[in-house]
Amino acid sequence: MAHVSTSYTERQNLTMRMSMHRFTRLTNAFSKKIENHEAAIALHFMHYNFCCVHQTLRVTPAMEAGIADHVWSLEEVITLLGDN
Repeated sequence: MAHVSTSYTERQNLTMRMSMHRFTRLTNAFSKKIENHEAAIALHFMHYNFCCVHQTLRVTPAMEAGIADHVWSLEEVITLLGDN
């Protein structure tokens, strides 16, 4: 327990709150259905991890983890939505 840190989780929460208007306070950009809320969160994390090159990594987090071999385009993400 001496090595446990919440800084990664807190940073992830801050990134999500700053990127998605659904998580800002006093806003009208809320989800009326839980399914829409879940889809918005999934799209955010898909874009964040597979499409955005991070400055400190110089690649996407998915590429750094060895999950992806290239930066995904939005067209590739949209094709995943069509498979369901």
